[in-house]
Amino acid sequence: MKKIFLCFGLMAILFASCQQKTKDKDMIEKPEIEVKDGVLSPEVLWSFGRIGEVSVSPDGEKILYTVTYYSIEQNKGNAEVYIMDKDGKNVKRITETKNSEFNVVFNPKGDKIGFIYADEEGVNIWQMNLDGTKREKISDFKEGDLEGFAYSPDGNKILYVRALPKKDNYTYLKEGLDKTTGRINDDLMYRHWDNWVDNIPQPFVAEFDGKKLSEGTNLLEGTEFESPMRPWGGMEQLAFSPDSKKIAYTCRKKTGKEYAYSTNSDIYLYDIASKEVKNLSENMMGYDQNPVFSSDGKYLAWESMERDGYEADKIRLMLCDLASGRVTYMTEDFDQNANGIRFSEDNKYMYFISDYHGRDNIYKMTIADKTIKQLTQEVADYTSVIPTKDRLIATQMSMLHPVEIWSVDEKTGKEQKISTTNDDLMAKIKWGKVEERKLKATDGKDLYTWVIYPPDFDSTKKYPTLLYCEGGPQSTVSQFWSYRWNFSIMASHGYIVVAPNRRGLPGFGQEWNEEISGDYGGQCMKDYLTAIDEISKEPYVDKEHRGAVGASFGGFSVYWLAGHHDNRFKAFIAHNGMFNLEQQYLETEEMWFVNWDLGGPYWSNDPKVKKSYANSPHLFVTKWNTPLLVIHSEFDFRIVASQGMAAYNAAVNLGIPARYLYFPDETHWVLKPQNGVLWQRNFFDWLDKWLKPESSAAKRMTESEKKFAEQMNNR
Repeated sequence: MKKIFLCFGLMAILFASCQQKTKDKDMIEKPEIEVKDGVLSPEVLWSFGRIGEVSVSPDGEKILYTVTYYSIEQNKGNAEVYIMDKDGKNVKRITETKNSEFNVVFNPKGDKIGFIYADEEGVNIWQMNLDGTKREKISDFKEGDLEGFAYSPDGNKILYVRALPKKDNYTYLKEGLDKTTGRINDDLMYRHWDNWVDNIPQPFVAEFDGKKLSEGTNLLEGTEFESPMRPWGGMEQLAFSPDSKKIAYTCRKKTGKEYAYSTNSDIYLYDIASKEVKNLSENMMGYDQNPVFSSDGKYLAWESMERDGYEADKIRLMLCDLASGRVTYMTEDFDQNANGIRFSEDNKYMYFISDYHGRDNIYKMTIADKTIKQLTQEVADYTSVIPTKDRLIATQMSMLHPVEIWSVDEKTGKEQKISTTNDDLMAKIKWGKVEERKLKATDGKDLYTWVIYPPDFDSTKKYPTLLYCEGGPQSTVSQFWSYRWNFSIMASHGYIVVAPNRRGLPGFGQEWNEEISGDYGGQCMKDYLTAIDEISKEPYVDKEHRGAVGASFGGFSVYWLAGHHDNRFKAFIAHNGMFNLEQQYLETEEMWFVNWDLGGPYWSNDPKVKKSYANSPHLFVTKWNTPLLVIHSEFDFRIVASQGMAAYNAAVNLGIPARYLYFPDETHWVLKPQNGVLWQRNFFDWLDKWLKPESSAAKRMTESEKKFAEQMNNR
């Protein structure tokens, strides 16, 4: 439910695409699409090439990356591999296959490319030359459960992750029932985010002679512990030591109910020869993950949270001196998160990404004295950074452009885009502008708010306006580019978008971030109303045609605002939102989340807990008076589909115009191309119907809807 998890949704798409046996003879290539009048339509949005993994060669001279294009007709995507020089020149596509390549990396010598690919025999590790020739399979897994791999620094071993079947304790009840679809559960965490927990990812290490893998050793043999941790973890949660003799891995050594209640993961150091394991973060109670070795083997750094059960705690940078075992909290005086840690080549510095006031930029820490310097100043989000000998290679996105690869010169401060994946398509589209406004919240604090304007904005005209409600709950409204909640496509359809960084978001200090827990109907909602009220003072905002939209906690916010907005809005859209908090407590899977953010179960007598549930949107439906579009998906196990169905049914029973868009095959996200287009079409059809009286959507109103619209106009 956090912004930083957006990239993992893309990884999930790539993986799913890899596992499918492609039957269609047509290759999915870069689509040719007409951009009518410069409008960013749903079909145009799905035509962008999506840069995925980026890898830099050991000598720093070459950059390897994947680009995924989608076919709306075939309803799937395909990732291909590209290579270019470090300055962005000599770009070459080096694969042309019907299935996606993923986990694409250089080998330690830099003369081969390793990757994972699915063919008719299963999902396996492959190698090829730098020009894409001599594709050779180096593993022989017959089942499609390979999830990632990494070379050891000496090239003689490979670390890989396979998903192993979970033990079924009830096979004796299923004898002779080969067609039964029944599931028998006797513990919590039987499903997680978007999957039933039928298998468990675990790491293996195997010898590698340059051509074939030997049989692997399971680092977690005999357990049902997962590493990497689902649903977000990948190979960044494991790391080889520079001498290739040890492996650091992330693991939460818990299962079932204990797992569902705790975020206490640890960093373990595994000795390959002796198989001895040491817990490096034993007395650290929150999330500890994503270990990174210094190249000299002296240090191990990782990301850490302090408190068990608090998934949105400050992300701290920890540094372990491996000789002494001493762990130092490196960002104690830095009231921001630290993500994506990397060591400099000389091991004197660490680089990381941190969010500040709605921007994710690159920072550099001097290890000796823990001083921190912000290196980049873009009104954008950097999503990764890789140090090389003479520059930083990074990925960056913003509200006005998707992810591309950038080069950053530390000495001059110059930031240069070096990939051109979407330049041709970008040039065909008319773009609006993004403006930051600093408003005053009801408690006098600064409320940083993004305002996104339509292309060809004319301040003498009036525009329908949307309040965007962020999910998370603790996810910054930063300069993200989304393929669903995309501010540019909203602006391209003639809407002004107001996107406040309300209470409960990181990037504004830990105190600001924590003000939402236990207070869902409090200051965060006042911040939303402040933002829309203040921006509505502008003459170009059509105050008679305003809407509020959001997903997840943003969906909860829409449901809550529906009962408290005092006639500000004329349309609502809630995607996968919490409607009934009592229902939510017993339907969700990660119990630590509801225990922390709501304070505990609804049967508690604690006044703070009672306050949480007293703000449940379902308690205020008698005050609903505004058209509502509800969107929900069957495989959302975080906020299950019954929440959306209940909200929709309430609206219909109350005589309020409503629509229910239901996806039986989607998750907390909408990942399939045709579903994504249908989502966008419904989004704008609903808003246009109620917020644009002259639109074709409004002209399709039924008589009862017209009557309801008149009633809204007169209130």
